[in-house]
Amino acid sequence: MSGTPGGNLLTDHPELYEARFPDPGRLAARWAEDRLRAHACGPAVLDLGCGTGRDAAHLHAAGRDVTGADLSEAMLAHARTRHPGPAYVRADLRGFDLGARVFDAVVCLDSALLYCHTNDDVDGLLRSCRRALRPGGLLVAEMRNGAFFLGNTELLDAPATGGFTWQGTTYTSLTTLRVDRAAQLLRRRRVWTADDGSPPVEQHSAWRLLFPQELRYALAAHGFTVLELHDGPGPRTEPPWREGAPAPAGTADGDRLHVVAQLRTSSIPRRA
Repeated sequence: MSGTPGGNLLTDHPELYEARFPDPGRLAARWAEDRLRAHACGPAVLDLGCGTGRDAAHLHAAGRDVTGADLSEAMLAHARTRHPGPAYVRADLRGFDLGARVFDAVVCLDSALLYCHTNDDVDGLLRSCRRALRPGGLLVAEMRNGAFFLGNTELLDAPATGGFTWQGTTYTSLTTLRVDRAAQLLRRRRVWTADDGSPPVEQHSAWRLLFPQELRYALAAHGFTVLELHDGPGPRTEPPWREGAPAPAGTADGDRLHVVAQLRTSSIPRRA
């Protein structure tokens, strides 16, 4: 490990990411596939912010024609080697152009959408999604819920510890979260230590805190109609989503937010 701030231990080392977040049941990908089937979506799917490729590969195995896109070359190299099947391309979710390729759905899981920190970033993402989708196509996303932090401090009150062991080395993290209200960001400081004697790694990251009605407004401005918007059940809620779960209630009190939006076929978006 390196003691230099900046970088990210897990995303720079995808094998560590998968060790820290094992997902043998592919719960997020199964939830996404369930929503695609529920809305009779066609087979061509763009997995935006695909990371290590696990979810993209599951959607591919389910019969989808999948393209995984990510900004991290390390993640893409890992995905091509360890989770083959989908096509993998490098793209910045804040603004991308995949040429003439048109998709039936864009899937954006695990708060990847919230790396759009500014309004311009959000506009760039939705503009790019609109360009990449065929009329009637779907945007299926899962993320942290900005509204959860209105009065809830359980994730902010004290630093959280975590850890995992990989190839004989134990990694331990100390994570502190704070809300930057002016920027509307959830900022994270995380310090990793390892028992192999290497120096600590300090890293900083942030997620945009989008509120449900703010998300509806942005989607509508780019030509989307919201079909679903709710806190749960979902792949990272308690209790977690399961096949055959009842229809979501439409509440937004939990710490996760799930959205399915459809690109309108005949309206002109209010933003270019």
